[in-house]
Amino acid sequence: MENVARGPISRRILLLSPALALAACRKPKATRFPGYCFVANQDGRSVGVVDLSSFRLRKQIHLDAAPTVVLRHPQRPMVFVLAPQGGTVYEIDAVSLETGRTARAGSQAVDMQVSPRGDALWVLYRDPPALVEVPLDSLRPARRIRLSAPPDGFDLSGDNQAAIASRQERRIAIASLTGAAIERTIAAGAEPSIVRFQSDGKQLIAGSRPERSVTIFDVSTGKTVVRLPLPLEPRHFCFTPDGGQLFISGDGIDAVVIVYPYQTEVEETILAGHAPGVMAITDTSPSYLLVANTETSSVMVLDVDTRKLVAQVEVGRQPGCIVVTPDNQYALVLDEQSGDLAVIRIFSLAARYRYKPAPLFTLIPVGERPVSAAVVALS
Repeated sequence: MENVARGPISRRILLLSPALALAACRKPKATRFPGYCFVANQDGRSVGVVDLSSFRLRKQIHLDAAPTVVLRHPQRPMVFVLAPQGGTVYEIDAVSLETGRTARAGSQAVDMQVSPRGDALWVLYRDPPALVEVPLDSLRPARRIRLSAPPDGFDLSGDNQAAIASRQERRIAIASLTGAAIERTIAAGAEPSIVRFQSDGKQLIAGSRPERSVTIFDVSTGKTVVRLPLPLEPRHFCFTPDGGQLFISGDGIDAVVIVYPYQTEVEETILAGHAPGVMAITDTSPSYLLVANTETSSVMVLDVDTRKLVAQVEVGRQPGCIVVTPDNQYALVLDEQSGDLAVIRIFSLAARYRYKPAPLFTLIPVGERPVSAAVVALS
């Protein structure tokens, strides 16, 4: 066999080899997000503005009422904030960080959503009972869909329809946003605690806490497709981006129930920490389900594909709303009791083949009882 002459290995290469190996294994450095996170502080009657390029509180915008919902404008750098007591919608410019126009169409509101076309807000009022359109260009109340009883929640579909639940009447009203009128009313049987359209808008899913069930209705006919018993009281829904899986959490057991809406069946129940609450899903590969555990001040992380717990992240006290940044790089968790915004770097959850703790990226004080948030990109 021919002998191959080998040159001497330099001392420098030997010294650098461990460092090069370590650099190859090191996680990439986190990049900053060019934008702001607007946080509704309910008890503080303010909106905290967190600069996500520096992860610092930039400003507190004080309001004359307690905000509970923040939504971003679909095209422009601004957000809309709802204060239910007083029924006022506030506009905030994301560049100047100043309040602008306001709108009010009743004395007590429940919730609001951006229209499927992105040209208006639809605000649900209990007093007087109505679903009210507020066009974004004028921010003045326009068309009104009157309701027969105080509503408790609603959802909008891509087909320009609304589903409005009333626990008092045990009914769900299906309304046309185009015609601004109720098309049919569904007798839910059990008290409808939460309603959501499937992603294609053809079926409606209603959860009932008293009955511990979810019922799927055909939207076009109002008929019941199936009623599925649950081992918990459904309080929070979270869909995968394609709408093929629905995760349900609520009081009763320390678990999350998985429903296949299109197959109209309960798939399985998986453990998700202690007292699972609000959830969010990342649009990454792999995809993660983040579950807030309100009683243990932590967020449990599950792999959506394998259904396994992959990590636990310690956050502030009583975590609630979870918002994933548009670049899917960070999960922002609002800690209602401690008044913090906990930042989880989603990349830190990767390559975890068995359940173990994951580090928290940072914790930012934002105000008293933060309950809702929206992220606005500025470039």
